Amino acid sequence: MFERLRHPIAAVAAAILLTFPFLVLFITHGLHLEPAKNIAPAVAVFVGGLAILGASFLLAWGAETAEKDVPTAFAIAVLAVLAVAPEYAVDAYYAWQAGIASGSSNAASLAIANMTGANRILIGIGWAGIALFTIYRAKTTNDAAVDHRSGFLTDVVTIDRDIATEIAFLLAATVFALFVPLGGTIGIFDTVVLVGLFVLYIAIIIRGDVEEVEEAIGVPAYFQEYQKLGRIAVVLFLFIYSGVTIYIAVHPFATGLEELGIGLGIPEFFMIQWLAPLASESPELVVVAYLVNKARSTAGFNALISSKLNQWTLLIGTLAVVYSIAAGHVDGLPIDSKQTAEIWITAGQSFFALALLANFEISAREAISLFGLFISQVIAEFYVIQTYTGSAQTELSIFILYAYAAVYMVLGGILFVKRRESFVELLGRTVSTAREAMDVGQPEHAD
Repeated sequence: MFERLRHPIAAVAAAILLTFPFLVLFITHGLHLEPAKNIAPAVAVFVGGLAILGASFLLAWGAETAEKDVPTAFAIAVLAVLAVAPEYAVDAYYAWQAGIASGSSNAASLAIANMTGANRILIGIGWAGIALFTIYRAKTTNDAAVDHRSGFLTDVVTIDRDIATEIAFLLAATVFALFVPLGGTIGIFDTVVLVGLFVLYIAIIIRGDVEEVEEAIGVPAYFQEYQKLGRIAVVLFLFIYSGVTIYIAVHPFATGLEELGIGLGIPEFFMIQWLAPLASESPELVVVAYLVNKARSTAGFNALISSKLNQWTLLIGTLAVVYSIAAGHVDGLPIDSKQTAEIWITAGQSFFALALLANFEISAREAISLFGLFISQVIAEFYVIQTYTGSAQTELSIFILYAYAAVYMVLGGILFVKRRESFVELLGRTVSTAREAMDVGQPEHAD
């Protein structure tokens, strides 16, 4: 009996069972329509959270199984897109509302707030938290990516240099994002540039070779023994089932959190910017924690960077498209002074985080500083929202955002200068990878 429970299929069945309570309620109560009215918020959070947890494991197993047939970077990129798909749905909803309301400043600001909140959570909690978790788990997993050094909080997670391409593309998107607010909107030109960057990135990594990865264990190892058609069928099932489950479960999960937060007196804007994105980012964090727990910290960081890249390109880029469709004509999502500051602090945080990774490692001390800057800004802004009203609240909030944006940019600039040799290596590796990808399939010329 116990031997059967150890079988990989039993683990898959258990993960699927975690999704069933939500799916039953989804079918019987229509949670996708009015979750707060059809069921208690606490129940929505509980069953939605279980579904997200189960689906996240299925998603991770699907990505690991796929590494047998496609480049690891591409498998991770697909995983990242599916894991953060709910965030796209939430942001698209607010962009759509802004479009049909003829540029409603409230709906537009909520769309940008949700997008910037999601991006800052991914780095401030995701990157920082996973780095610290990796260092902690290395005590028992002997993760070769963790280098234990003498001194206080000096242990580091070393990043595979093959991630240079992801870091370089994310840096390009970050630099471009600094100029987006200058136009007063997130427009179609921004869509072309940002989506173009992501398409180019995918075109490069999909042409890479299928790498020899460490021998898989558990569920992925079991499925990788299938014949190729069987593996493809399993991967497609795991991706589709988990992707759909996460997509439909995040909305009631986030709505339940919002209802609980409102009951505690938390302002709506703060909820949309922080609690809703925290819910939608949870699948990604679960997947990465799973990878780190298996001593696959490189794959974990690759997933985090890929998620940030697709959110900082596709997510921003699609806002103008959704807004234009809803408005009935080509136009840009309007940006007010508050959201200009939100975009700049988000770009600043990204710039600083990339500077930390420029030398292909991140220490416990650096991870704590990344989290500390993030959480202190959130707390400071929450205090302002709770204490002040009207123009005083807006002015103080904008001041805090600009102050932190400046800190991020200055610290990032200093680090890039100090690590310029590593940065040059990073760019060189990216150019080399791009050239190799473009040369794939090209006929050799005779001498």
